[in-house]
Amino acid sequence: MIKAIIVDDEPLAHDVLKHHLREHSDLQIVAQCANATEALAVLANQTIDLLFLDVQMPALTGIELLKVMANKPQVILVTAYKEYALEGFDLDVTDYLLKPVSAKRLSQAIDKVRARRKNAVTELESTANNTAKTTSHVTLKVDRSKQKFAIKDIDYIEAYGNYVKIWHASNATLVSSTLKNLLDEVPCGTLVQTHKSFAVNENKIQSVGTDKIILTNGSMVKVGKSFKRTVSGLL
Repeated sequence: MIKAIIVDDEPLAHDVLKHHLREHSDLQIVAQCANATEALAVLANQTIDLLFLDVQMPALTGIELLKVMANKPQVILVTAYKEYALEGFDLDVTDYLLKPVSAKRLSQAIDKVRARRKNAVTELESTANNTAKTTSHVTLKVDRSKQKFAIKDIDYIEAYGNYVKIWHASNATLVSSTLKNLLDEVPCGTLVQTHKSFAVNENKIQSVGTDKIILTNGSMVKVGKSFKRTVSGLL
């Protein structure tokens, strides 16, 4: 559902838009505002996907509103004046409609809104997939060579002087790294530090106690006093 608000100081403009928008079941008008100040109040209290915005309004114009909004939803400018079109598109509005607005032209504008939403979702999914691919392993120095470790196979890691022991399948591999540097290389939340010398794979936790964590393979890992609050929220 596309959540939208109408911002216009002319009641008739509201009525025309609402009449045409009955044709679009995936769009919901959640608020109607007579000026930019009212619109800012709505935007501060709920997430809005689309703004139908007039340009010429008292106190603060639609263009001025666009310039002060930090996180703009999609915007369709609806105005009786052609001369603001270039400035509007410079401010990344989705479309620019001239009054009186026809049902056909409004439908074309909403199709553009839908297309932008679809492209944004596709881009987010692509970014998430690429991130998952690039962070499923961590490459670390073992002796004089480099070795790739699957993060999902790591049970826990243990600081060991200037090195770190990576425990996986009841075996330990000594790698050239500090605990902090290794934690910085893996996705946030995958390995959780429980002690100044230990971090565990959150997906391998069996139970959590006040001073130790038991993993699914039976290993026990210490919990430091300063990490008790973090550890308490792991299960």
